[in-house]
Amino acid sequence: MNQEIAKIFRQIAELLEIKGDRAKASQFKIKAYQKAALALENLPQDISQIYRESGLKGLEKLRDIGKGTALKIEEYLQKGKIKYYDELAEETAIQQIVAYFFASKGLDLADLKQSARRKEIVYSRYTKPAKQLLELAGSLEKAKQAIDKVAQWANSRDLDYAIETIFKKWLELDRLKPKEVVKKPFYEGQPMVWSQAKKKWFVINDSGEWLEYADKESKIEWRIVK
Repeated sequence: MNQEIAKIFRQIAELLEIKGDRAKASQFKIKAYQKAALALENLPQDISQIYRESGLKGLEKLRDIGKGTALKIEEYLQKGKIKYYDELAEETAIQQIVAYFFASKGLDLADLKQSARRKEIVYSRYTKPAKQLLELAGSLEKAKQAIDKVAQWANSRDLDYAIETIFKKWLELDRLKPKEVVKKPFYEGQPMVWSQAKKKWFVINDSGEWLEYADKESKIEWRIVK
């Protein structure tokens, strides 16, 4: 139970980060949820047992668990969910899609925010297609899955992609497959070929000649060729 609630608290902190409120109160709230998550992860006793024995006051006595997070723990123990988390997840769905899209391109949330502040990325340009993707997919999870499929397909081919690419590929998402990774042998930068007839390796030089390979097989370098 401790790990379940800790995970939700970490997700709440992340969603607050994604929401982007830079006010001190919001930053304090983020840190409060992060501390509460860490406290739960390191708590040797099950939180549900503490609540059964001591109630809300028992939760509030725990280190790094404040009144607000204690109430959230109580809510989860009683109802199996936290309303604030559900509301926050719904409120930030479009922002989550934008963040997830950039994460698929190797840009984490901190980098994304910094780039947006420097106007290297015009954040507002991505909110409309993100909203359209959410409506098309029907849920945040399905939107993320669609981003994953297009990202894997495009990255394996060294192709750039945008959120709009997902719309164009929507009807063929299930057929999109990453390009197969092929490894080919090289020796000192020269390509090699295996002769099935002679059962030997050959190195192909710059002139296209096949030179019989006489070195150890461990010296063969296998490179990924896209």
